[in-house]
Amino acid sequence: MSMFFSRLKSLALALGLSAGVACAGAAGATAQEFKQIELDDKMVTSFIAAQKDFAPLASKLIEGGDSPDAALTKELEDIAKKHGFASFAEFEDVGANITLILDGLDRSSGTFTDPIEKMKKELEDIKADDSIPAEDKKLAVDDLTQEIAASQPLQHKGNIDVVKKHIAEIEALIPEEAGESGPEDGDPPAQ
Repeated sequence: MSMFFSRLKSLALALGLSAGVACAGAAGATAQEFKQIELDDKMVTSFIAAQKDFAPLASKLIEGGDSPDAALTKELEDIAKKHGFASFAEFEDVGANITLILDGLDRSSGTFTDPIEKMKKELEDIKADDSIPAEDKKLAVDDLTQEIAASQPLQHKGNIDVVKKHIAEIEALIPEEAGESGPEDGDPPAQ
């Protein structure tokens, strides 16, 4: 498994994604340690299709931590190969590249902003925010500056259109976050 595995898993689990995305999502542009590849429709549809097979492994992945046992590793490899990937590492790369696009994609307007540019804007906002205590601000600025320095800009601009084409299917894999959905038809919440 890649070094990036634990970061990918924790990000995806925090978002409530399935086990496959948990293994293969990227932590945005933060310290990119994954291979940027040119995506095509087949890769993305295979990635989406693989989710149902990875979902039952979610608890095993959590238990396995950063170093899943040989049996779990074999299961991950077998599922990836079943869906047309050369290896689980290739599956991870596809997921990481999809997530890189999702991180920079404004869902309402459909515009893409490179995650590095988003981090630079966040850095400026932090620097300008006088409500953040000086010590906390210094830590946040230092961390974000390191992330920006370690990140690469998007190398394959065509990936934006490929992911946009499948955005509804990808978003269907992401359950609504708790607290975002309210009562239907304007009814007050049940007490």
